[in-house]
Amino acid sequence: MKRFVEGEDRSQSTLFPERLDDYIAEDNPVQVIDAFVDNLVLGDLGFERVVPQITGRPGYHPSTLLKIYIYGYLNRIQTSRRLERETQRNVELMWLTGRLTPDFKTIADFRKDNGKAIRQVCREFIGLCRKLELFTQALVAIDGSKFKAVNSKARNDTRASMKRRIARMDKHIERYLSLLDQADNEEPSSSELKASELKEKIVALKAEMQRLKKRERQLLAHPDKQLSDTDPDSRLMKHGSTSSQVGYNVQTVVDVEHKLILKHEVTNSPTDMGQLYSMAQLAKQAIPGDDLTVLADRGYYKGEDIRACHLAGIKVLVPKPLTSNSKALGLFDKRDFRYDSEQDVYHCPAGEVLSRRHSSVEKGKTIHVYYASAPVCQDCELRSRCTRGKERRVRRWEHESVLESMAEDLRQKPDAMLIRAQTVEHPFGTLKAWMGASHFLTKRLKNVRTEMNLLVLAYNLRRMISIMGAVPLMDAIRA
Repeated sequence: MKRFVEGEDRSQSTLFPERLDDYIAEDNPVQVIDAFVDNLVLGDLGFERVVPQITGRPGYHPSTLLKIYIYGYLNRIQTSRRLERETQRNVELMWLTGRLTPDFKTIADFRKDNGKAIRQVCREFIGLCRKLELFTQALVAIDGSKFKAVNSKARNDTRASMKRRIARMDKHIERYLSLLDQADNEEPSSSELKASELKEKIVALKAEMQRLKKRERQLLAHPDKQLSDTDPDSRLMKHGSTSSQVGYNVQTVVDVEHKLILKHEVTNSPTDMGQLYSMAQLAKQAIPGDDLTVLADRGYYKGEDIRACHLAGIKVLVPKPLTSNSKALGLFDKRDFRYDSEQDVYHCPAGEVLSRRHSSVEKGKTIHVYYASAPVCQDCELRSRCTRGKERRVRRWEHESVLESMAEDLRQKPDAMLIRAQTVEHPFGTLKAWMGASHFLTKRLKNVRTEMNLLVLAYNLRRMISIMGAVPLMDAIRA
């Protein structure tokens, strides 16, 4: 007796179950995918070829291809060729598609041609979550993360990289010119062949220099002062604290209670600054009401955006970045000066009054400048800790009261940034580590957005199965 679990003889005839249903459990995630897609009105969402043509070869129904993609992104199978193979051997996909096996071109074209409709499907799922009353807390967090594009750093140019390339080419040309001079001083019999080769090299290098100069002009004419060859919409972005990569900046709005991605947007902006108001507006669409609170990190701090959110009735909590080097120099910074709104003056640490002296417009913002008279500062005992000029000047934006009010709200909620990190880092960690989506497979912003919609839909679907369970979620979909 071998005492091992033994398999069956490969030559033995086997009678498989007569139905594919026998292979798929009731709580299998493919059951949820099937129920969700079958419940959609694909024509209203904008899918092409929902109504078949009268003539020609019959095509695949959009629901079949949509199910294939949702299953693929849910199971880390994201390329059209791999999906084609899986439809031929994967029992779950056989059950989901009814044993249909579309080729990779058909699968890829479906994603390319139905980007807007796929985005609507993503919104439909959030609408389902809203009907289930999952968003009881009007508290969301926003954040951005960089995803690598189909474009290497070697095929991306910025102003700095172009300067380096041109300088390097100049050195090469100078080197070959010096070698040519040396060849001219040698005996003719030994230098003729060498000189002709060097001249050919110099001609080729000068032609390359002309190409680089032309590319530099194109780069300077570009609005973003960047050129990417493989994916023209991708941009060089800082990735981590010490490295960079060519990619896209993905912005998300995440529900604090269930960590569902309510809204998202793919941009090619290298930083998060300037994204606060647009993302807060998307959050307002997802959770309408007057008591919405949005959490964000220091990278989103921009006075104009914070004021725009305030005017739109959206409460935002964003910590102010510590950009002043006064503390590092041993000087008082702006936080040590107390503003009196009634008298419109500042009180310095020595108790003196800094009055408003003049105003100026800088980058479209009206800035008021406050300072005391020169003798007051020059005779102050704390002058060495306050300023190195004639007098200490404090600058104030005309709408800075909005920023001060937000700072006070943030002080009253000391755990706000901890909640933000616990909320918004979870989806990105799941997408990149668990779902294997650290980089995009498609090119151009339009197609990348479609790919991100499928990723978000798969993530939200997985979250809802974890929260509710597969069977209750299917019952809710069909209700």
